[in-house]
Amino acid sequence: MAEVVEVLVAGGKATAGPPLGPALGPLGINVKAVVDEINQKTASFNGMQVPVRVEVDDKKNFTVNVGIPPTTALIKKEVNVEKGSPEPNLKVVGDLPLEAAVRIARMKQHDMLSYDLKSGVKEVIGTCVSMGINVDGKRPKDVQKAIDAGAYDKLLAE
Repeated sequence: MAEVVEVLVAGGKATAGPPLGPALGPLGINVKAVVDEINQKTASFNGMQVPVRVEVDDKKNFTVNVGIPPTTALIKKEVNVEKGSPEPNLKVVGDLPLEAAVRIARMKQHDMLSYDLKSGVKEVIGTCVSMGINVDGKRPKDVQKAIDAGAYDKLLAE
């Protein structure tokens, strides 16, 4: 029976300290080797929290699976802000190009509740509402209405 450890780590900066070390130590595997592999696989997500799943089998072999960072982290990276607005309905902290929202929706497609790209993009834009981030210079809810009206159908063609 394989043991599974699931944690969120900083991309490219995992350490043998908490949360990884205490979870992996009792399993009797080389924690440094696991940390090195995680850092190698998450280097492209530098500065973001990345979900990581480590599976350890009976023979002490391990497999590292790296997930996609949360939608909010991907949006913050695209817009280049450290955090969302403290007053999302009043204060706007950035502007996300619609093309970036489409890219994020494609990345997260398997983790979303949406069945198609159009709905996935609307989910990403919905996240922008709560973060105080505009989309293509417009309020996110207005962009969602425009998507429903078919204004961006060419861009959102699967």
